[in-house]
Amino acid sequence: MTLLPAALLALLILAACSTTRRLQDGSVLYTGVSKFDVKAPQGEKLPSEMLSNLKGIIDVKPNNPMPFMSPYVRTPFPVGLWVYNNWNDSAKGLKGWLYRKLVSEPVLVSDVKPQIRVQMLESVLEKNGYFGSKASYEVAYDKRNKKKARINYTVDVGKPYLIDSLIYLPDSTRIEHFIDSMAMRDPYLVKGERFCVDSLERVRVTIANRMRNRGYYYFRPEYIEFLADSLITPGAVALKLTIAKNTPEIAMKKFTVGNVTTYVMRRSKRNPGTPDTLETDRGRIIVMRPSRLRPNMLPSCITFRKGRVFNVRQMDNTQTRLARLGIFGSINIQPVPVDTGKNPTLDVNIFTQFNRPIEASLEVNVASKSNSYLGPGLVLGLTHHNLFGGAEKLNVQFNASYEWQTGRGRSSIFNSYEFGLNTSLAFPRLLAPGFIRRSKRDINWTTVNLGANILNRPKYFKMAEFNTGIEYQWRTSRNVTQTFTPFRLGYSKLISTTHDFDSIMAQNPAIALSFQNQFIPEMSYTYTYDRFFERDRINGINFNLQLTEAGNIFDGIWRLTGVKGTKKLFGTPFSQFAKAQAQLVYSRRLVRGSEQWLVSRVLIGGAWAYGNSREVPYKEQFYVGGANSIRAFTVRSIGPGSYRAPASQVNGYFDQTGTFKLEANVEYRFPIVSILHGAVFLDAGNVWLLKKDDLRPGGLLQGKTFLRDIALGTGVGLRVDMGMIVIRGDLGYGLHTPYSNGTPHYFNVAFRDAFAFHLAIGYPF
Repeated sequence: MTLLPAALLALLILAACSTTRRLQDGSVLYTGVSKFDVKAPQGEKLPSEMLSNLKGIIDVKPNNPMPFMSPYVRTPFPVGLWVYNNWNDSAKGLKGWLYRKLVSEPVLVSDVKPQIRVQMLESVLEKNGYFGSKASYEVAYDKRNKKKARINYTVDVGKPYLIDSLIYLPDSTRIEHFIDSMAMRDPYLVKGERFCVDSLERVRVTIANRMRNRGYYYFRPEYIEFLADSLITPGAVALKLTIAKNTPEIAMKKFTVGNVTTYVMRRSKRNPGTPDTLETDRGRIIVMRPSRLRPNMLPSCITFRKGRVFNVRQMDNTQTRLARLGIFGSINIQPVPVDTGKNPTLDVNIFTQFNRPIEASLEVNVASKSNSYLGPGLVLGLTHHNLFGGAEKLNVQFNASYEWQTGRGRSSIFNSYEFGLNTSLAFPRLLAPGFIRRSKRDINWTTVNLGANILNRPKYFKMAEFNTGIEYQWRTSRNVTQTFTPFRLGYSKLISTTHDFDSIMAQNPAIALSFQNQFIPEMSYTYTYDRFFERDRINGINFNLQLTEAGNIFDGIWRLTGVKGTKKLFGTPFSQFAKAQAQLVYSRRLVRGSEQWLVSRVLIGGAWAYGNSREVPYKEQFYVGGANSIRAFTVRSIGPGSYRAPASQVNGYFDQTGTFKLEANVEYRFPIVSILHGAVFLDAGNVWLLKKDDLRPGGLLQGKTFLRDIALGTGVGLRVDMGMIVIRGDLGYGLHTPYSNGTPHYFNVAFRDAFAFHLAIGYPF
């Protein structure tokens, strides 16, 4: 007997075995929901969110549920139940281990408690204004086995009650007038809106939060009550806004800020230190010495002002600013009432404790990349979070990796290694002219970078790269982050090359120019807008614009000195080009409160070399394919345009970059179970040349071939989302390649060549 028929026979026998043998008398195995019938009044349609909430109430998974179809469909092979009914739970050894791994105790109808679920259905409908709604259930026993049953639910939805009128507070005091004004501005509290307890609760929370931000620190949402009367007008609800009778007197008082005291504690409990008191315009600061702390650093993080109205938002902002410094292990803000009479006052005590100043990190991994590279990697980092006592961060990072390229006909051909040392020193302030507009609510950063890397491809070349620069990052609003790099100098040098590499470069001078030894003096600007438009984060948008220019300032200086022709820095030419890239990502939550997202991205970019350069440096050019691009293809396997490297050229990826890029992606993301999530995606795009290259025919950007040149792929993915890190695996399937492969149809990718798998960290966009 072959393996497949034997396996099928085993499954049939397993399915035929009883899964109710061990059930006690009166117990019934729950096998899911057979019918969930929701009957709305004529002319009425239940909101999708409401219907989703109702389905969630009766969604109790039976044994062996079918993914995405529970509780209505089960898989045909109840392995866990079979083990429960036919194996001994006292077994030891391998059988005992298998029992514990496979067993699944039966889910009974009594466990589901359908009588309670129909009460929950009626309660939810009544809280949402559907008064008089009735829900019922029926246990449908299996005709062949009375110890199995499914459940049918029926819901008769009543006609929704709408808000008919609203009576506000008498408006005899300032606080009553304030509450009335906020209630009148709320978009829900208008005539004709459906009565909803959850919406009223949201109104209470909104009013309470606004009051706490205006000095009423002790006010709580439960101190606001809405009295509902459905008898005044048939089919409608009259609401009355009142203050709860048990509201304490202190909740109705408006507080101002008194003394602000910040305590900075050392980590050592054995030696707490000696207090050193500093008087500042943001209050008193008591530092336990010896401690490395600049006197002017903490006041910039404290948003409280003595004598001003107390604001809860100031607590959040102060907490956030102090946390972003990265030097404190704990932060605790405590308002203390010192006067509750005619002049209500809150003193503010801020307790902070230093964290460890030095942090070391070690990361060892095995990388499996989308361009068929496989190999181990090492990242060793050392960070000092408070170098000069002003939360300056010094980061030194050593990275090393060794990779070999796998795949048919390529094993051990393209082994490579890379190692480098990169350092950065970040200051929590802008060391820049004061006229730069910046937000005072957030910490702004100035970062100085210095690094060097060595890349070795033994069959082709060894390259050294050096870079240094300064970067400013600041916020102009809550949603806008801007980064300006006034100076960044990179230098790349081919230390050695092989005959094979020289031959490739000789065949294509344009590629050779992009690999030449050169300085890259850059200036860049990045604008990022990131925002969700609703409080419950339904629609979100992220827009990123990057502008880069290289060599223009140097070129101007050289021209002023009378230098003509190729201009050099320390005997080496410097690049001159302009580059721009824009990306728009739109996220849409499909079901409110769930993790079902439809995420779309459009990316466009272009680069142009001029003046002192004929080609854009290789590392500044665009490419497509790989884990974060068109996932049906490996890195640099598509483009430019309809160009395709010769089949005999295993290193053809050198050619497959461009100076213009267009890419579009759409991805549906959904939860599966626990931290496991899934995705279905569609990717399209390509790169082109803005300058004609006769050695790469079809690579030039042209309108008549533009649509045909766009590569298209689809696929599915799995993600393990652990919050701090996301491990992602995507299986892409190619639909269309821009190059000709002998197939006249649009969908021209052969099935055997259509798949590409990518393993990566983080979401693609």
